[in-house]
Amino acid sequence: MASIASGSCSSAVAFQSREIGGASSLAQFNGLRAIDSVQLAPSLTSPPAFLSSSARKSRGTVRAMASQAVSAPKREKDPKKRVVITGMGLVSVFGNDVDTFYNKLLEGQSGITLIDRFDASDFSVRFAGQIRDFSSAGYIDGKNDRRLDDCWRYCLVAGKRALEDASLGSQVLETMDRTKIGVLVGTGMGGLTAFSAGVESLIQKGHKKISPFFIPYSITNMGSALLAIDTGLMGPNYSISTACATANYCFYAAANHIRRGEADIMVAGGTEAAVMPTGVGGFIACRALSHRNDEPHRASRPWDQGRDGFVMGEGAGVLVMESLEHAMKRGANIIAEYLGGAVTCDAHHMTDPRKDGLGVSSCISKSLEDAGVSPEEVNYVNAHATSTLAGDLAEVNAIKKVFKDTSEIKMNGTKSMIGHGLGAAGGLEAIATIKAITTGWVHPTINQENLEPAVTIDTVPNVKKQHQVNVGISNSFGFGGHNSVVVFAPFNP
Repeated sequence: MASIASGSCSSAVAFQSREIGGASSLAQFNGLRAIDSVQLAPSLTSPPAFLSSSARKSRGTVRAMASQAVSAPKREKDPKKRVVITGMGLVSVFGNDVDTFYNKLLEGQSGITLIDRFDASDFSVRFAGQIRDFSSAGYIDGKNDRRLDDCWRYCLVAGKRALEDASLGSQVLETMDRTKIGVLVGTGMGGLTAFSAGVESLIQKGHKKISPFFIPYSITNMGSALLAIDTGLMGPNYSISTACATANYCFYAAANHIRRGEADIMVAGGTEAAVMPTGVGGFIACRALSHRNDEPHRASRPWDQGRDGFVMGEGAGVLVMESLEHAMKRGANIIAEYLGGAVTCDAHHMTDPRKDGLGVSSCISKSLEDAGVSPEEVNYVNAHATSTLAGDLAEVNAIKKVFKDTSEIKMNGTKSMIGHGLGAAGGLEAIATIKAITTGWVHPTINQENLEPAVTIDTVPNVKKQHQVNVGISNSFGFGGHNSVVVFAPFNP
């Protein structure tokens, strides 16, 4: 990180481009140029999908949002390959309960406050979406709870709560074939506190004083491993680390394990706990963060002309993804359906997005193709929207490239209230997307005071809106050019 900072952050064109912003100023960033070769998902001529019983309400016709149809895409019909969501669990700045989390978002409440976990008085940025009063009671025993890095504590609590939500408690799991249940919870940074403590011990006291937990609690696969160890889940198990695109990559990979018949159930998502000196200091060095120390709650403001960088957040978001066939056989409550997803790479720069936008727009198009969805069906976008100068506009331009008419689309930024959860961001935002589907309400993007003129899509400014979601997408992009999009919809048997 230091070498990158010295090479790329020595001027005003520092790291404000990918998931944590755009590297260049607006004057230097020319937006996303249209590319003729981009293949858009074909349009659908049949009616939109039905809503699940929990969200079935009267709805208007979804207006066209893309170019002329060439053929109707086909959604997956095989119940062995259809992937549904049967459980959700999280740890957030608003607590560990999914409904409370979403209600706070609907209220437009900011979770951004001054940091008090460590002495940040000498830091140029002194605020974040810091989690307070976190309790793992009932999920992690006291001895392990004291040893574990917060990254893994968040993972274990979110993962076990998701299993509970799916009616997959320990007694139920004991009756199931656990070789067909996997875990795929990723992280962008891993056990950063454990790693920092180990390095500090080495420097100050020598190698003999390094904790034996230094390596195990630092490496990024440990969240998936610990959750499997605690629950006996013996299916596919690993982690993915693609910076702030991590959770969506995990959802995409998990769904494919189910579609290939390698698993009946996958527990998937992202976890992160980087609100600590090394994490905050590192991103300050990248010049990626907002400096609104006097107004922390107003600092994260996607698409607003007054935005000056992203706000760090933390937490975990986990979904229980299950084949429709398996869910139906066990009588599971089906919350929503995962229709598909895609991952691409800009293959361009460590932190800057491609100026032609091909990586992001093609990822959106590929996700719709994988989902069997036409652009006309999509009427909700949970945007990556980090509140950075170039990044926010780059994403909007890519969205406009795929969705030619955005008049019926609602697009919001969850990070305006909880900050940027890095590897956990996609997990928390997937839950927000699914709650929008099941409640019929989309949360606001707060701190919208002076919207960028180029943003012509409804960003749900400051106040929630009632909106029946037909198909929703959730975007996540990461350093290294990693792009990811996942597609959710109401469940229709």
